[in-house]
Amino acid sequence: MSTAILAQSLGNNWQGIEKTPRVCGGEARIAKTRIPIWVLVEARRLGYSDADLLTSYPTITATDLVNAWVYAEAHRNEIKLAIERNQVA
Repeated sequence: MSTAILAQSLGNNWQGIEKTPRVCGGEARIAKTRIPIWVLVEARRLGYSDADLLTSYPTITATDLVNAWVYAEAHRNEIKLAIERNQVA
């Protein structure tokens, strides 16, 4: 884990990422959107590039994606569980 990721993790302050009860099931999401991080991670796993994601989600920026990837890396189990829960649904 990089020093930056560790510092953010300890401070629980993730730039550009929000978790709000009753919004997207409380899942981590891009700030001021209803785009959960797990959706972006799953899309990337399925072969979507960052450019594809920026086209598909015109309200997010390249910086939003960087923040999402850093968050996902630091919270692998959380993202994995969110993907699994939503595959069942």
